[in-house]
Amino acid sequence: MELSDYLRILRKNWLVIVVLTLVGLGAAAAYSLTRTPEFESSSTVFVSTQGSTVQELQQGSSFTQARINTYVGLATAPVVLNPVIAELGLDVTARTLAESVSVAAPLNSTLITVTVTDPDPVMAADIANAIAASLATAVPQLEPESADGTSPVRLTRVSDAQPALSPSSPNVPLNLALGVLVGLALGIGVAVLRTVLDNKVRNPRDAEQITAAPSIGAIAYDPKAKDRPLIVHADPLSPRAESFRALRTNLQFLDMGGRASFVITSSIPSEGKSTTTINLAIALADAGKRVALLDTDLRKPKVAEYLGIEGGVGLTDVLIGRARVGDVMLPWGGRSLFVLPAGKVPPNPSELLGSDQMATLLEVLERDFDVVLCDAPPLLPVTDAAILARATSGALLIIAAGKTTKHQLTGAAEALQTVGAKLAGFVMSMVPTRGADSYYSAYGYGYGYGYGAYTQEKPKGKAKKAKDGAAARRTTPVAAVPHEPSMSELGFETRRDAREADRSS
Repeated sequence: MELSDYLRILRKNWLVIVVLTLVGLGAAAAYSLTRTPEFESSSTVFVSTQGSTVQELQQGSSFTQARINTYVGLATAPVVLNPVIAELGLDVTARTLAESVSVAAPLNSTLITVTVTDPDPVMAADIANAIAASLATAVPQLEPESADGTSPVRLTRVSDAQPALSPSSPNVPLNLALGVLVGLALGIGVAVLRTVLDNKVRNPRDAEQITAAPSIGAIAYDPKAKDRPLIVHADPLSPRAESFRALRTNLQFLDMGGRASFVITSSIPSEGKSTTTINLAIALADAGKRVALLDTDLRKPKVAEYLGIEGGVGLTDVLIGRARVGDVMLPWGGRSLFVLPAGKVPPNPSELLGSDQMATLLEVLERDFDVVLCDAPPLLPVTDAAILARATSGALLIIAAGKTTKHQLTGAAEALQTVGAKLAGFVMSMVPTRGADSYYSAYGYGYGYGYGAYTQEKPKGKAKKAKDGAAARRTTPVAAVPHEPSMSELGFETRRDAREADRSS
């Protein structure tokens, strides 16, 4: 992963990180506020030996350092603490009192420091002084006497404990800092874990790594898409309509070996393939392209419903020879767009789409139209799209951002690869408009759309004539532009062929 990936993870999961950081801070604050303040007081004892000569003093010093650890352990023993309990009238046992006492001796030193922790600062100081005095009394009694009947070891209190002015615990600033660090670390860990475990395709990089195909467009999520599926026709100045025009532009840069027939499919249902196909067809027709839109979803056809045309007769009737393509292929919207509905749902969709008649129809339409778009079923539930893609120049895969899983996308790409079909590219649909993977941040479409005024101006002079000529060409019948061989020569009669046959008879 690159630095940009980590930054994207942090930006995408910033709310989780902030929440967990605040939780850590709150937990530390609650812990600090619920703890009883504790005060520490320390008393220091100096351990020495008695002697009259330098040699005796040196030997005594070595003896003292060797025994110092023993005295440290003795300070919390009942023999030292019981007199303290009796003197101060404490209502505790020696074992309980020892839990609040810590004794330490620096290395190569004969000083013993007794530290007592207690909620009462005065009591902490009194206990520390009493323990130091009790230790100074107990040690000489326990050590063996010298020849003159005196103890060779003497403990002298050199520093008295004083009541502390501020509590030693809880350390509120330290606790809050640790809470923030722990919460921040936990938040970052959760963010990274969510990213690692996330199996959804959310951006073009995820799709490119799986499909090895280029990204040719992105369609922003529109919560009102169901109410206005034909956005390019209904609201051509909207940002979503502009994204279809950007898709149209990118599509023209694909090198498909001179062919321009595409199967538009997806991995699973409800990824927006039908609306993408229709809006792309309208955008291409608006650019002056002659477009053939085929509803090759022979299981759940939607094109006729979206376009508001009669779909009872269509592709299935042409493939079985019951109708001529020129009779059922309808112009739409005053554009150079011609639509071939699916017709009746057949019992054998895969066989019809993989038949020689379908391949011949596609070949003829490619010669009579600039672009042929086929709205096909999803790849994973059925094999129709994969079979049909083999007869076209390539497949365009619609991927719903945040909905399609990486496993599903891998299966769809493998389905096309298995039959030898080419994946021309993919289109991200339903791209969120907010967040790290949003339409505007991930795809760079952050500029405003202020070009509507120019499209509304009336053409003048030559521009007006050109527009009138383009409008006239959009109403030209399917076979108005002569191509060889014609549809009739390949078994698909057009309306013009039928009229000429009627005149000759």
